[in-house]
Amino acid sequence: MQRPLALAALIATSLVSHGADWTEYRGPHHDGATLEKIATTWPASGPKVLWKVPSSAGFSSFAVAGGRCFTQELRDSGGAMLETLVARDANTGKELWTAALGSMKTGDGGDDGTKENRGGDGPRSTPAIQGGRVYTFSAKLVVQAFDAKTGKEVWKSDLAKDHAGRNISWQNAQSPVIEDGRVFVAGGGTGESLMALDVKTGAPIWKTGDEKITHASPVLATIHGVRQVVWFLQSGLVSVDPKTGTELWRHNFPYKVSTAASPVISGDLVYCSAGYGVGAGAAKVTKNGSQWTATEAYRFAGNKPLANHWSTPVLKDGHLFGMFQFKEYGNGPVKCVDIATGTVKWEQPGFGPGHVILTGSGILALSDDGHLVLIDTNAAAYKELARADVLDGKCWTTPVLANGNIFARSTKEAVCLDLGR
Repeated sequence: MQRPLALAALIATSLVSHGADWTEYRGPHHDGATLEKIATTWPASGPKVLWKVPSSAGFSSFAVAGGRCFTQELRDSGGAMLETLVARDANTGKELWTAALGSMKTGDGGDDGTKENRGGDGPRSTPAIQGGRVYTFSAKLVVQAFDAKTGKEVWKSDLAKDHAGRNISWQNAQSPVIEDGRVFVAGGGTGESLMALDVKTGAPIWKTGDEKITHASPVLATIHGVRQVVWFLQSGLVSVDPKTGTELWRHNFPYKVSTAASPVISGDLVYCSAGYGVGAGAAKVTKNGSQWTATEAYRFAGNKPLANHWSTPVLKDGHLFGMFQFKEYGNGPVKCVDIATGTVKWEQPGFGPGHVILTGSGILALSDDGHLVLIDTNAAAYKELARADVLDGKCWTTPVLANGNIFARSTKEAVCLDLGR
């Protein structure tokens, strides 16, 4: 019985390592990681640019599948600023179709403060792709499904109108997470704040809880052999059974102003962090029979040594790699952190609040000023493998690696780079 499972795992690994689609925010496994390898030596002029196009405001990342890439932008439509789903040919960058997702609240604080702090009001959510459909979760808590080829709307679920939804300052930033025929979202009212929607119809499969949302997207993971969806909400970490919505465990964690980075899970340890002086910590999850318990493993208050503003770290060999900083625009460091203890192993300044993903060739970091940097996964010391200036504008968006190509965008432009081996 074990040989077919082992063969399936080998085939899956081979597919990922040799190129695969990137179907939703932070990848198909919700962890910002792929085994796909890229070139570790880049030309002096930078990686080959397959295409570069103007891209209007927003921090939505890309979802890539079936030769197409999808993102969400803020576009002017006859004087009305609309959140817009944009479909492009992944090979050429040609715009194929757009779909308006509704109006957005602008002037909502995204351009307040210092010049470095001004990036606009989004949109911030990233689409998801499955079964020939594209799924979106708008700034105003509307979940929609579209035909990936035509852009025709298949179904729509307005959490604000249909489920007594409660939004948040700076509006929704969660991305839809999909698994086993369910779209996981949060934002409904009492008794329905956490939801699983049917991917085919948008009808609720289950709804539960009385939780207030944050800007963080949920993650799906297996802990003690049990599949679960983990949300990072204003009350803290909340884990539920993805099939039934039954709560498994919870861990209180402070909330202040905004929580935007998703949890990172390593075995039975769940790491979480936020800015605005909240800091970081980890919960150790135990299971005794049917009883679940989460206890504090460590906790560091304040913006140092650990704070992930909106940049979720990636995990490699028991170590977190990512942008650990709060509003250190242009100079915030990439750090390597032991997830078991929260100990900082090394740090390198000069990145700001950008984002990272994990590839089969190393950590790929996109700095907030548009530098793409490949970093070795050595926990002993920072080692830079390659670097290129690839984008103009503010890059507060997670890069994507799909089928040998890097897809990245800023508040001004989007680019596709050939980084195949």
